[in-house]
Amino acid sequence: MARHIYTCPLRWSDMDAYGHVNNVVYLRYLEEARIDFVTRLAREGGGHGPFSAGSVVARHEIDYLRPLVHRPEPVTVETWVTRIGGGSVTVSCEVKDEEHVYARARTVVVPFDVTAGRSRRITDEEREILTGWTDEDAQDTQDEKKQADEGAVAA
Repeated sequence: MARHIYTCPLRWSDMDAYGHVNNVVYLRYLEEARIDFVTRLAREGGGHGPFSAGSVVARHEIDYLRPLVHRPEPVTVETWVTRIGGGSVTVSCEVKDEEHVYARARTVVVPFDVTAGRSRRITDEEREILTGWTDEDAQDTQDEKKQADEGAVAA
């Protein structure tokens, strides 16, 4: 299993009135890691990796496991693929450091044809690249697959 590793700095502005990273900021961390991951996939695909022509987020799901307080050390966001459908991909993430996992998240991403203004199917080339980033031990359950499909933009 391959996981993409993104080192994410904590910013003072990430904190809320309770002194920990605000729940909404986690979405920004996930976005930064996902964009870094997609950029890596594009390099692997010779500039034409999955989603290099466009994508949209259809669903986010985050489990906050413990408070993350400001500190000078960054956190790590590990990203991997847990499901490849016909018209969507589920990407899972963990926001963590060497001692703790602070959040686990799942995001459904849909390839999007920007010119046509609609979602599109995943190509065989994209599927092959994405398969190299799957974690067979962390595959979604049938219920989670159904939820991901329901949250995807209609192709």
